[in-house]
Amino acid sequence: MRSLFHLAFHVTDLDAARRFYGGVLGCQEGRSTDTWVDFDFFGHQISLHLGPPFASARTGHVGDHLVPMPHFGAILELPDWHALAARLKAAQTDFVLAPQVRFAGQPGEQWTMFFHDPSGNPIEIKGFRSLDSVYAS
Repeated sequence: MRSLFHLAFHVTDLDAARRFYGGVLGCQEGRSTDTWVDFDFFGHQISLHLGPPFASARTGHVGDHLVPMPHFGAILELPDWHALAARLKAAQTDFVLAPQVRFAGQPGEQWTMFFHDPSGNPIEIKGFRSLDSVYAS
C-alpha cells in the first residue's frame, strides 16, 4: 500500500509561512486560499491554516536536552539533511537543538535538529545514512 501523510495545523501569518516553508525549507507550494496553503513537506502534505498554533512545551527528552512536545517533522537521507541544515544555518535559524548526531556508531545512528517555524510550531528533522535503518534497534 502506498500512502502519504497529511497534517493540518495553524499558523499566524501565511506570508511568513510561505517564506519559511517554501523559501528556507524548499517545500513546493500547492493549493491555497486566503486562509490556508498546502505544501509538499518532503513528500507529504501539510496544510497551514490561519489560527492559533498548537501549544507545546519542552518536555521531551532527547539525550540531555528537553525538546518541544508535541512536534512534527521529516526523516531525510543524510546528504539532504546536511543540505537542509546548511540552509537553516544560512537563514540564521534559532535552533532548539542544533544539528548534531545521536547514537553514533550504533544501530539507529541519526542526525537531528529541532527548530520552530515563524508561528512557533516545533519541527524536528532527522537524517539517516539509509532510510532502511530508521527502525534499527
